[in-house]
Amino acid sequence: MDHDSALLVPASKVGMGASASRRGWPSPPPPGAHQGAYLKWPGTPPAQGPLAPGQVFLVEIEEKELGWCGHLRLGLTALDPATLAAVTEFSLPDLVSLGHTWVFAITRHHNRVPREDRPEAEALAPSRPPALLVEPYLCIEQFRIPRDRLVGRSRPGLYSHLLDQLYELNVLPPTARRSRLGVLFCPRPDGTADMHIVINGEDMGPSARGLPAAQPLYAVVDVFASTKSVRLVQLEYGLPSLQTLCRLVIQRSVVHRLAIDGLHLPKGLKDFCKYE
Repeated sequence: MDHDSALLVPASKVGMGASASRRGWPSPPPPGAHQGAYLKWPGTPPAQGPLAPGQVFLVEIEEKELGWCGHLRLGLTALDPATLAAVTEFSLPDLVSLGHTWVFAITRHHNRVPREDRPEAEALAPSRPPALLVEPYLCIEQFRIPRDRLVGRSRPGLYSHLLDQLYELNVLPPTARRSRLGVLFCPRPDGTADMHIVINGEDMGPSARGLPAAQPLYAVVDVFASTKSVRLVQLEYGLPSLQTLCRLVIQRSVVHRLAIDGLHLPKGLKDFCKYE
C-alpha cells in the first residue's frame, strides 16, 4: 500500500518495538518483540483525519510467528494521536485505561454485546447466511459495504480454490494468515455509536456501544504476539466499479480461481480476477 494511504504516528509516539518501514507502515519486529501501531485513517484526500461513519478500517494479516499466544487487537479510540505525549506499548490494557478507547483481541465468539431487543444467547450466536458471497454487499445497520474486498484470499496455488472457499465461509481461525479484519462505527439516533468488527466479510455484531459519535474516532491496530505484520486494504464505496462487476461475472462463470488461467483473456485481467 502506498505510504500516504495511512498516517503513522511519528517514531517518537510509537510504542516500543515498532519501527516505520519505507512504506510508512511498521516493519516486522525482531523475533519475540511486541509491535504496536496507532493509525489515523485518511479522510477525503488530501486531508488526513479520523474514520467517517460506516468507513471500514481494514487490514490483512500478512505474516505470523509460531510459538506465541495471542493475536492482533483492533478497535477505536476518541483520543487524538497528535495530542498524546507517547503511544502506550500495549493497547490492552494500557491504552484502554486512558479512557475513550475500545479495543478487543480478535476472536469470533467473545466480542459481542446484546441488543436491547434481543436475548443475550441470540446475540452470542447471530444467524449466518448460507453463503457469505451470495450478496455483493455487507449490510451493517444503515450502511451497505461492498463485500468483495472484505474477504481474504489465499495465494494462488494447487489448493487455492479450496482455501478460498474456507475464507468465504469464514470457517478458518479469524487470525489465519491472509484473513481480513475490519472495524467501523455506526451512529445511532441517541447520539452514540456502535462499534462493529468484521472478519472476512462477516459482521461480528456490535462489540461496544455508547461510543461518542460526535467526537472524531480513530482506528487502533495492535500487531501483537503471533501476528507479525499486517497491511492496509483500500475499499470501494458507493456503486462498484465496472472493473469489479466484470470480475464478479468472470469469477461466477468458472469453477474456481485457477480455472481463470484457461480463459482467453489478457494476462492483466486474469491476474486482476485472481486477486494477484
